[in-house]
Amino acid sequence: MPDSENNLVSSHVDVINGTSVLSEMKISDEKRSVEKRTVAQIEKNGYPDSIYINAAKIFQGIHTEKSEDKMQVRYGDNSESPMMAFKDEHSKRVSYELAFNTLKYQDLLEEILLDSHTYPCYSIPDELTSLLVVMLYDLQDRKFKKRKIFAEEELVAEVQEIGNYLYSYRTKLAAALARCRIKYDALSIEYFVPETVCKQEQRASTLPLWFWVNTLKISLEDVIRDLEMKGFTKVESVSDFDHYTYAVDQHCHDVLVFPSSLKEELLNLDLFADCKLLLQDKSRSLAVHAAQALLSEGGDIIVAHIGSHLTIARMSVLTNQSRAKIFACGVKSLAKEEELSNSFSHMGCENIQLLHEDFTELEPTDSRLDKAKVILLLPQCSGLGAGNPMEFILSEHRDPGLLRDLFQGFVSEDKLGVLAERHLNELIHALKFKKVQAIVYCTCSVYPEENELVVQKALESEVEGDKVRRYRLIPSVFSTCTNSESSTEMFFKIEPSEISSGCFLAVLQKEKDTSKKVPAKDILDSAAVENLLDDITEEKPKEEVKKQKVKRKRKVAASKPKAAKLLPRQTAANVKTEVPVSKSASKIPEQHEYHTKIPSDIQEKRASRKKAAGNSPQKTAHRKKTANNTPQKTVSQKKPASHSPQKKVHRTKAASNT
Repeated sequence: MPDSENNLVSSHVDVINGTSVLSEMKISDEKRSVEKRTVAQIEKNGYPDSIYINAAKIFQGIHTEKSEDKMQVRYGDNSESPMMAFKDEHSKRVSYELAFNTLKYQDLLEEILLDSHTYPCYSIPDELTSLLVVMLYDLQDRKFKKRKIFAEEELVAEVQEIGNYLYSYRTKLAAALARCRIKYDALSIEYFVPETVCKQEQRASTLPLWFWVNTLKISLEDVIRDLEMKGFTKVESVSDFDHYTYAVDQHCHDVLVFPSSLKEELLNLDLFADCKLLLQDKSRSLAVHAAQALLSEGGDIIVAHIGSHLTIARMSVLTNQSRAKIFACGVKSLAKEEELSNSFSHMGCENIQLLHEDFTELEPTDSRLDKAKVILLLPQCSGLGAGNPMEFILSEHRDPGLLRDLFQGFVSEDKLGVLAERHLNELIHALKFKKVQAIVYCTCSVYPEENELVVQKALESEVEGDKVRRYRLIPSVFSTCTNSESSTEMFFKIEPSEISSGCFLAVLQKEKDTSKKVPAKDILDSAAVENLLDDITEEKPKEEVKKQKVKRKRKVAASKPKAAKLLPRQTAANVKTEVPVSKSASKIPEQHEYHTKIPSDIQEKRASRKKAAGNSPQKTAHRKKTANNTPQKTVSQKKPASHSPQKKVHRTKAASNT
């Protein structure tokens, strides 16, 4: 197309009147095979000055740095982490979105500044270049209309100066934008967005919404009843979604899934406003459910990173009935503590204790954590597996640098190494808590360096640690309700897709303690029940002997009818004794025969013990008489414990008649 002045003026008029091709046309980039849809421009008046300041600080830290020979726009020093103060969550969200949109179009915006001769400007130092670029993006997004100043707004001098400067160049800037689009044959500025970002944003826009039910305020049944009254229909899976539909998640029974198109309507429901339904990525529900399944009665849980307050609240809801305490680490300021406490109170959570220390600053012997049995470790990972990285950053309070990684489509090798090393140190620290029985490690990363390799290295490090009770990998509770594609050996994994965020989960459990010695009394008691100690134990107290005899008689009596049919009739005349024979004595042969029906392997053991003990007639007689359980023995045991001659004779006779 010819680059004429008339075309530039026409394009400028279109932009000013809001009828430019940017807002009217759909484009299809055949090179990328991704259909783009332009959304009708909403009338915009700009943002408060504080939004621009915070967005500029974020952009300063994430902008793409170019080599010296290609650098035409300079952004000043960004070595120091900027301090940002957000008025509320909405202000924070808008600031991050404005910074990321500026990053997406950085090359285009720089070219517009240079082509229009708006840059360089000697009255604007390099340290304010980020603010200049951020406000330029917003100016073109407003179709180069003047920004409205709000009455209650606190004005910032730098914002006012740069805003007025850009507005004075609005015609030249609009013309430069038109020339860029003509140069690259771009029907929309979306043409300048990298392919990886386009795909990510497309996936995020269609990703289902996961809401978990706060059972401290409402039951799952009541939520479903409320939804059905509002016209929602339950379906089996996300593949069956058709507008006003929902499904129950296959892994977490208290998580409901909705189509992405219903987000605004769902957020306006009373269920959401009253904290009865809470929106959070599914990966966090998986981690919390895995930890709750490992918790023993009376045990507490350590959440290693504060992350999202929703994760802490989720853990509190699931453990409410068990009276477990939830220890959340890393609440650094009193203001943050107050903010979180108010949020938890509003959600009905009462078993949460906030700790100011970072997890790695906690001593494993800290008395506050004596009852802690499970550690939930959600490290600050790269997060590239998250379905909506912007939401992930905002909800998990992660490093804004993730926006740059998202823009690039990968994490640099150096940064990945730093992250993996940090994760490993945290997991090794978790292994040092002696009273903890299990650890749940969960990330939203797609890199093995942050997932499997971290877990394997941590387990290998135990060789130098506690050799008695080591950790081992076990399957998670979800392994039984999913297909093999989601479970690789002992790890549970969900790959990023059009219907789900990515998730990696590992469960480590301590092996049972085999070093503890069983008391000798318990061993002897167990052996006595099996009649294995008759020839090696000392004579027991009379009362204890009586109790054991009663138990044995009951067992024998229960088996008599069956034995009587098999044995020949015998009389008491065959038994010689010094005391009168009772009526029950005639049954002695039956009892003797009953005891000879012992399995062969036990008979062999007894025979070996007899041989080892020696052929003492007195001991043999004593054992046989014990086996007979005759009334004579009962009578003889009522005599004094001293070995009288009469007792020896009695034993000898009993032995000879057996």
